[in-house]
Amino acid sequence: MEGLKVSDAELVLYLHPSKSKNVSQAIFRELSSMLFKFNETFDGVLLAYSASTQKELAKILPGLNPYFGVRLQAQLLLFYPKPDMLLEGKVVKLAEQSIHIVVLGFSSATIIEEDIREEFSYKVKHGKEVYGSNVNKRHKIEIGTILRFVVKSFDEEILHISGSLLPNHTGSVSWLDKPAEEAHTESNTKKRREVEMQNDKVSEDSFADKHRVKKSKEKQQSSNGM
Repeated sequence: MEGLKVSDAELVLYLHPSKSKNVSQAIFRELSSMLFKFNETFDGVLLAYSASTQKELAKILPGLNPYFGVRLQAQLLLFYPKPDMLLEGKVVKLAEQSIHIVVLGFSSATIIEEDIREEFSYKVKHGKEVYGSNVNKRHKIEIGTILRFVVKSFDEEILHISGSLLPNHTGSVSWLDKPAEEAHTESNTKKRREVEMQNDKVSEDSFADKHRVKKSKEKQQSSNGM
């Protein structure tokens, strides 16, 4: 899946003097407060981090409350969805005009009717909602399906993604990533069935021709006997 990156960064955290007794805990709380929020500085949503201080000494800022700055060397895991990127998420709701997905367990995504290719049609089978493919009956989108889709836009404030299923390389991941051998086997099976059907038709035609010839001979013999 696209939209994930690991970045190395040098950070400076400014901590209140009351935090000086336990700087490590203060750093942990400060960084943790940034998790699952879009950060313009990082240009992404912080998912995880590891950090260590560069120096034991901290720079104290002058003022009424003399905050002190601590320099960190950090490694950040960021989520940064951009237009035309391929993302994957779990389908949590289906409707006649939309598909609703959760990406990485926290970011919601919606694909509306105009962004669902015509190949897929909404149906309710045995009380279950499904988007079935008219091209291949085994390609289905159901609740719980891991779906691969293209990003149209990303709302940084509410972490919501607008997606699209228009490209042919989008859809159910289990179908798209089906092993090539299985696809090859299925293709061969389909061809074999077509050949068998053609052979059956040839056999039927041949039998019909023989039957017509036999009847014609019988008719001639009957006519000669008269």
